[in-house]
Amino acid sequence: MCRWMGWLGQPVLLEELLFEPKNSLVVQSLHSHLGVETTNGDGFGMGWYGAGEGAGIYRSVSPAWNDANLRAMASHIESPLFLAHVRASTGTDVQETNCHPFRHGRWIMVHNGSIGDWHELRRDLMLAVDPRLFQEIQGTTDSETLFFLAMTFGLEDDPLAALERAIGFVEATSAAHGIEPAVQASIGLSDGERLWAVRYATHGAPRSLFVSEDVESVQRIHPENPRLQRLHAGDRLVVSEPLADLPGAWHEVAPSTALVIGPGGELDRQPFHPRRADA
Repeated sequence: MCRWMGWLGQPVLLEELLFEPKNSLVVQSLHSHLGVETTNGDGFGMGWYGAGEGAGIYRSVSPAWNDANLRAMASHIESPLFLAHVRASTGTDVQETNCHPFRHGRWIMVHNGSIGDWHELRRDLMLAVDPRLFQEIQGTTDSETLFFLAMTFGLEDDPLAALERAIGFVEATSAAHGIEPAVQASIGLSDGERLWAVRYATHGAPRSLFVSEDVESVQRIHPENPRLQRLHAGDRLVVSEPLADLPGAWHEVAPSTALVIGPGGELDRQPFHPRRADA
């Protein structure tokens, strides 16, 4: 369905994480081990924070493994916080506006998952978006609509509560249509200072999601690994699947869980439970 990763920590060249690891995101775009689809070749996108105002965005319908512009940019862009995403379409068109991340102001979001029966629910869900935000919707995906629903429900004030209300609204709308609610949500979100991640499914197992162990512990477990020794305290990665087979370096995020990663790599785990928008 898609793969994504998020980094918060010391400034790094994007190529160090997008291309160089054994199971990098670019490798996952062609050979995913834990995704629903092995190949995620319906586009690529990344959002990063640097010297400019807000987030820089690059999106392309080219497969990540075959995007020369991406490789050139990644060797020159350095950032302390970024989100990157490779797409496998769940039924909407392969076009640039459907590639992640989606942006509003300083906020960006990536999503691996789906809203069940999207084409049946699309009209009602889109019309629930705040009219002041509606004109910013450029594509046709369930992911972008979910982002702007969360914005409508107060994401800029309380990101996790807004996502809970947005997904709760989707599930309630499904039920009102006589459709069994079915949301899959592995979500990455940032405002340029913090990184949020959510793993949730209405039914069954959610899409895979992992977070890195604290740097001191990983370096202690793997003193022989020079790449790990270059990490700084506070560096954190959130990934759809681990970038390398390193015992003790990754923790699987439990279903119905949200992560909040702050400056310095502080990690807070919270339960995630969708609720009605008026609750």
